[in-house]
Amino acid sequence: MEPRPQVESRTQVEPRPQDERRTPVESRTQVESRTQARAARRRTSLSPGAGPAPHATECGARHPQVARLLRTGPFAEALRAAIAASGLSLERVQDRLRRRGTTVSAATLSSWQSGRNRPERPSSLLALTALEDVLGLPQGALAALLGPPRPRGRRVPGAARRSALADVWSGLDDVAQALRRVDTRWDSSLTRLSSTVRIELDERGRERSKWARQLLLADRDGPDRWVTVYRLDRPGPPPLVRAAPPCRTGRVVEVPESGLLVAELLFDRPLVRGETIIVESTLEHRAPRPFSTRIESTLHVPVREYVLEVRFDPAALPATCHSFRTAGLDSRPQERLLRLDAAGAVHAVALAAGPCRFGIRWSWDDADDADHAGGTGDPAPPAGLSARDGR
Repeated sequence: MEPRPQVESRTQVEPRPQDERRTPVESRTQVESRTQARAARRRTSLSPGAGPAPHATECGARHPQVARLLRTGPFAEALRAAIAASGLSLERVQDRLRRRGTTVSAATLSSWQSGRNRPERPSSLLALTALEDVLGLPQGALAALLGPPRPRGRRVPGAARRSALADVWSGLDDVAQALRRVDTRWDSSLTRLSSTVRIELDERGRERSKWARQLLLADRDGPDRWVTVYRLDRPGPPPLVRAAPPCRTGRVVEVPESGLLVAELLFDRPLVRGETIIVESTLEHRAPRPFSTRIESTLHVPVREYVLEVRFDPAALPATCHSFRTAGLDSRPQERLLRLDAAGAVHAVALAAGPCRFGIRWSWDDADDADHAGGTGDPAPPAGLSARDGR
């Protein structure tokens, strides 16, 4: 009876060598599977039109901000965050690239991470692959954020004529000083595809509100705000500004002595080159509301489509309305008669406009003007009183 426990003991022990022999086979299968999956991810990340390359698990665990930017971009911010997370200076990054046989200057790296330039030439794209290795990023992670190459060739004539926002108002010290208190660096990097501005007047011919909607296109990575300028032609409380989601109000500068408002409308995130955004805002006038006979926009850069609309109260319809547009910022305006529609509104459209001044003016007869202005004891509005919009 004693051999039985020995046989049972051998039976219990015998599966162990089999398990030990099976373990290496399963391990190799897992390794091969991971290798194939990694190769597939690399091919996907480098294929034309592919989205951002998946980030490594280790990268996401150690640097969640880098992992997020590798998914969402833009390229410049992702590169800047990756360099910061590496703890390397630009000079050390340059040295490590040189050891890999790649020559990139520190100035070039700086321009890439600031968004001033980006790698586009074949040699630069090869350097980007080496840079990903230096920073410990998955192959193709940064390259996937570049998008299509920028068009080459001659510049569009209108682009060369773009004026800085501050230059348009250089003759007005209060506006120039207010603009220095906000961030206007992205203004020239946003192409105006279309703009719609609508003002509403009350039964006394005073402005209730001004609503604006802009469709903008980013010319490069990084734009994160839109700056609007609104100025009355005589002192008065500036209107309150409200941004519609996904935008929000940033810094606001008010100068009651001149009825000036300068405001930042912040985007929900920085734009990538070629991306569009809709920016919608409302200016609500505070008492005493301004009595207006004109709405004028100063277009300091070209705009594909600009629409102005004025909605009058049925109890205060104007006698005449005219649109006007200049050939340049300082040119004499050309006018056109406008007719009220059934809702008591007029509008004017400017296509391929700017730089120029574009607006609508209206008038009541003398009796109406005196009635509107004298109802609150205010003097009649001066000739040419307007609400001026810097956009």
